[in-house]
Amino acid sequence: MKFIMMLVLDASAVLLSWLGRQNTRAVAALVVIGIAIPPIGALLKPFVTEAVFVLLCIAFLRVDTGAFVACMRHPAIVLAATAWTSLVIPILFGVCCLILGLKDRSPELFLAFMLQGIASPMMAAPALAALMGLDATLVLVTLITSTALIPFTAPLFAHAIVGPVLTIAPLTLGTKLFAILAGSALVGLTVRRITGLAAIERQKERIDGLNILVLFVFVAAIMESVAARFLAAPMITIGLAAFAFVVFFAVFCLTTLLFVFAGRERAFTLGFMASQRNMGLMLAATGGALPDLTWLYFALSQFPIYLSPNLLQLLVRRVLSRPQIVKGLRRRK
Repeated sequence: MKFIMMLVLDASAVLLSWLGRQNTRAVAALVVIGIAIPPIGALLKPFVTEAVFVLLCIAFLRVDTGAFVACMRHPAIVLAATAWTSLVIPILFGVCCLILGLKDRSPELFLAFMLQGIASPMMAAPALAALMGLDATLVLVTLITSTALIPFTAPLFAHAIVGPVLTIAPLTLGTKLFAILAGSALVGLTVRRITGLAAIERQKERIDGLNILVLFVFVAAIMESVAARFLAAPMITIGLAAFAFVVFFAVFCLTTLLFVFAGRERAFTLGFMASQRNMGLMLAATGGALPDLTWLYFALSQFPIYLSPNLLQLLVRRVLSRPQIVKGLRRRK
């Protein structure tokens, strides 16, 4: 029996390592599987909150506290980026909704759009930034400060802008966000302290594999209705997908232009980070109690997020090939 258990554990470790080496290919495959096999999504949908919590635990497990402290010694750019992504972007989303009359025309889409704007950047953003050759430390530090604010900013904007369209009370939303973030941070940082950074680095591939498996729960659940909605209303689904891409690149371009004073690489990095909104966290905080159209928009919004590393890779290479950028990178090294 002990021998069988050892074989199972070894096979599991090999599988996790293999998954971890697939990177963005595995994520793309998850999206395809989630769309192609809706029953899996229906089965996993009740576990979205738990999946998001585990993903956050893994993210906090890998937080580089040394890099955070070093970056905060010169906090001006971090504070500016935090204010932008946590305060200004939700206000801009609200202004756009007001101009478009979205709250009256489509309350469900309005709710989805505003929750997207209120959300903090994705916890996976530093890893994706690193894959693209961007400044992952800047993304990480701004992500942490923005995420720390979300239990306070989300109820504020939910009360001031979203209103009764959101069925959960703003105070309850803030409390749940705080509980999810504080709990996952406690678990992730405790495990990190017990195991040590060296052990975490040695298990990088297996942790990546575990991350992908847990991510599948979230992706399959959120993609469950995409195929059916496309077959039932193809033009609406395509229109929502196009809208999701427009929103993604609008946030990216606007942020990049705003922070160009800090240098092209930093501006590009912050633009990438701000466009990666953590809608999974908002789903977890609301317990998934959202209208169908809101779920659909959240699902379609994952496409630009997961495709962005490939879509923006060529532009990144051009930015990083600039002589002044290369010199700056060498100086930092």
